Amino acid sequence: MVTPMGSERVEMRKRQMQVHQEAAASVLQTQHGMGNTPTNASNACCFCWCCCCSCSCLTVRAEDERIKKNTYERRAEEIENCDDSPKPILEDAMTWTMSFERLMKSSAGRGCFRQFLRTEFSEENMMFWLACEELKKETNKTVVEEKVRQIYKDFISILSPKEVSLDSRVRDVINKNMLEPTSRTFEDAQQQIYTLMQRDSYPRYMNSTAYAELLQDLAEQPPATEP
Repeated sequence: MVTPMGSERVEMRKRQMQVHQEAAASVLQTQHGMGNTPTNASNACCFCWCCCCSCSCLTVRAEDERIKKNTYERRAEEIENCDDSPKPILEDAMTWTMSFERLMKSSAGRGCFRQFLRTEFSEENMMFWLACEELKKETNKTVVEEKVRQIYKDFISILSPKEVSLDSRVRDVINKNMLEPTSRTFEDAQQQIYTLMQRDSYPRYMNSTAYAELLQDLAEQPPATEP
């Protein structure tokens, strides 16, 4: 029997899939010189990255693995905690209606939007986008490889409860990129999820009770006093 929450999540997935075709087309327009995925990519060792097997190519010393894992987990804790986002101010919150880019550039905006996504059972989209942003900042090759592996496990693997919804073309690109992991491995996927949020969830947030109540609460707050 489908629970009410499960039913809502299924409906949310259906709405997301409806905009995928447009999102994919938008991402294609941003590509520059992307080659075709090799026909033998499905047999490549990169599938070990989804942690479904124990290929010897990923064997590392136990101590190194522990250090890399702890490093990633500390960063993941920071990414996944949206309750500590800075409190928005009225002037900032009012500008979020101007564009999705404006909202995403605001730390407070991302936090409020992420709380809204949580109510729609699609918080994983923001979590994945933020994880990709953190990955781009990393320069240590060993840490990059571990982060890539963890992001794949958390958001790309079909076994993950936080799997984001990506089309087959982007998944093929990811599998190709996993052969030589870099800080840009998930760039196509990140752009597709960004476009998905922009076209699907953002308009609903701007017209939601949650956003209207936020503006009302901020407007009713007394002005800050000078020290």
